[in-house]
Amino acid sequence: MSTARARIQVICLALLVFCLIERQVRRALGPEQTITGLYPDNRRVRPTGRMIFYHLGELTLRIGHITDPPAVQITRGVQLHLLDLLDLLDTDIGQTRWPQTCD
Repeated sequence: MSTARARIQVICLALLVFCLIERQVRRALGPEQTITGLYPDNRRVRPTGRMIFYHLGELTLRIGHITDPPAVQITRGVQLHLLDLLDLLDTDIGQTRWPQTCD
């Protein structure tokens, strides 16, 4: 297989994942298929794959230690909502945590 064919296959797989994630979020939202929090003005919009990946791209993974498992650090409520819609909150990737703040 040539390098060009391999690259095209990778692009096709990436687009497939992109579309499947958008579809899953819209299905989980139900018939209304809108969500708030994707834009700064909090208007209700249909989520697009681009906006979903934009918000999930800002997630960080805190590396774990022997006594402390790795955890996904969530900085915004929309990220938590998207992970919930994708049914990813109870997976084996570690616990989901809000960042700790000093009071």
